[in-house]
Amino acid sequence: MIVANHTSMTDIMLMLAVVRNPFVFVGKKELVKIPLFGFFYKRTCILVDRNSSKSKNEVFKRAQNRLNQGLSICIFPEGGVPDDESILLDEFKDGAFRLAIEHQIPIVPIVFADNKERFSYTFLSGSPGKMRARILPFVETAHLTNENRKELRDQVREIIYNGLLEFGKETIKEESLIIKPGKI
Repeated sequence: MIVANHTSMTDIMLMLAVVRNPFVFVGKKELVKIPLFGFFYKRTCILVDRNSSKSKNEVFKRAQNRLNQGLSICIFPEGGVPDDESILLDEFKDGAFRLAIEHQIPIVPIVFADNKERFSYTFLSGSPGKMRARILPFVETAHLTNENRKELRDQVREIIYNGLLEFGKETIKEESLIIKPGKI
């Protein structure tokens, strides 16, 4: 089960570049409406209508089929990009953790540090530059039950949150090493 913070439209492309194992996204059904992108999206992703409990239950069946085919599953557990861009990491939904426990598969937390600055959802925002990602140590789900779901969810959220904070510290260190032209 691959999970990452979700801050930008570039998260999907960077995920495809970072993860070498075959995987399929679980994503919101509304994105099918985007011209051209939607065409490919609905053919390659497990779609969920977040307003339908029936749809959410169907995701588990489709995910099971994909897991049986040897594919990994990728979910952005924030459930979407927060409207407020000042939010570093939104609250996580339970779906990814429920699936991971049910299938006893490890969770692979990934942190995307710069995607919001490169290409956020605000019109005409962003800038060129690095897009850093870090794959963090796997979190095992063996021997966990559904009763541990919220605990697992909060643990993984904390891991990703701390990863984002670490990237922030690295940025500060990098900037402090820049020598500005002038008299010495």
